[in-house]
Amino acid sequence: MIGNDIIDLSLAQRESNWQRKGFLEKQFTENEQKLIFAALNPFVLVWKFWSMKEAAYKIYAQQNELRFYAPKKFDCLLMSGNKDLVIFKNQIFYTSTIITSGYIFTLATIDKEIKAYSKFVMPQFINRMIKIKLQDLTSFSAEEIKQKKNKNMVPLYYHKDILLTKSCSISHHGKYGVFSLLYPEI
Repeated sequence: MIGNDIIDLSLAQRESNWQRKGFLEKQFTENEQKLIFAALNPFVLVWKFWSMKEAAYKIYAQQNELRFYAPKKFDCLLMSGNKDLVIFKNQIFYTSTIITSGYIFTLATIDKEIKAYSKFVMPQFINRMIKIKLQDLTSFSAEEIKQKKNKNMVPLYYHKDILLTKSCSISHHGKYGVFSLLYPEI
């Protein structure tokens, strides 16, 4: 299983007031808050943690077909470089984060060794680009590949009754979009 998240930093800067009273206390653990306050760039760390939590949440929601809002219960642990962990209910999610001047992107996995395919695209083209990637992998026509969402709104891609994705995560924020896929051997 995989989950991803992307944050458009300029949009987050304009539209969010993460410094307002109570925001950090409601979203982040005490340890995360300490790291944010001590950071050279607390704004970036706030959104890195948010992205890590969201990516891990997407995996948990896929596994359990359960939707809820509890970001503070997802505990981010900074390890080294861009490889970090998120802990929720004794489950470990491995995360990898890319931070640029424009965006923060996090991919979360349940297995340290999982290799997922991710592609950055304009948000309005995500669904089409997923179908084109699956066409390249399977030789099924992109026009014949259909997205179906499970009861928890997790996107899965099919050709007729053949499931083409083991796990798919889609994120968009502002001018950035990304999709990540795990696909079975076809």
